[in-house]
Amino acid sequence: MAVQIPVLTYHAANVAGAEYAENDHVALAADLRLVDGLGWRVLSLDQVLAVLDGSLAPPSPRCLAVTFDDGTDFDVRPLDWPGQGRQPGFGPILADFRAEAGDRQPDLHATSFVIASPAARAAMDEQCLHGAGVLNDDWWPEAAASGLLAIGNHSWDHNHPVAPEAAPDGLKRGDFLAVDNAVRAAWQVARAQAFIAARVAPAPVRHFAYPWGQAPDYLRRHWLPRHGPRLGLVAAWTTQPRPARPGDDRWALPRYVCGAHWRSPDQLADLLAGSAA
Repeated sequence: MAVQIPVLTYHAANVAGAEYAENDHVALAADLRLVDGLGWRVLSLDQVLAVLDGSLAPPSPRCLAVTFDDGTDFDVRPLDWPGQGRQPGFGPILADFRAEAGDRQPDLHATSFVIASPAARAAMDEQCLHGAGVLNDDWWPEAAASGLLAIGNHSWDHNHPVAPEAAPDGLKRGDFLAVDNAVRAAWQVARAQAFIAARVAPAPVRHFAYPWGQAPDYLRRHWLPRHGPRLGLVAAWTTQPRPARPGDDRWALPRYVCGAHWRSPDQLADLLAGSAA
């Protein structure tokens, strides 16, 4: 079978209860142990690209990667969540699993895709996340230097409906597919790249994740292939639910999303079985 690498995506602010299907912290902790027990090796996104382009031999017949979207403080530390109590945080879950798995997972790594704009993060926190104060950027440099977590670009302001800044060129809010020309692309991608990279330097920011998984044709086919490399970007990720394969468009690579594409350990096991060598 040709190389197929699933990339699994979690949202640390998905905390609607205490069970797997409604809490991505519960899901991530369970899933790491599941994939380890099934013989899957967790790689970084950079390693995934190297395997896909043939510059790295697959370190295991079964390889996958892990990503986190939106960049809440829950990506790195335990916090209380209104109505749901203390949540462990993705960073501590990864660290505990690393200690537990040891030599079975020598490449354990995840990428956290963060939103750049402080104003947008403040508005999203207040209007979408209970005003809990969990969309900060103070943790980015330490995370990027940890060796366990990389920081990726999730756009300037997610083109989110509550983003308070005036968007350029009449950009319609709430739909990332509307980022369809050079002015809008520079605002959402290049501006974010500069902001994030300045905060995590000297660590690189090499990957972009499309908000809501929406990959505008203009961005993926024209703007990112032309401008992405000079910005330091090497790939962009959608939420098309399938494994990544050699020959895939590097500016529209696929990912599975917890809660959307699987909602139980059994469903994840079935999903992975379809990608196994």
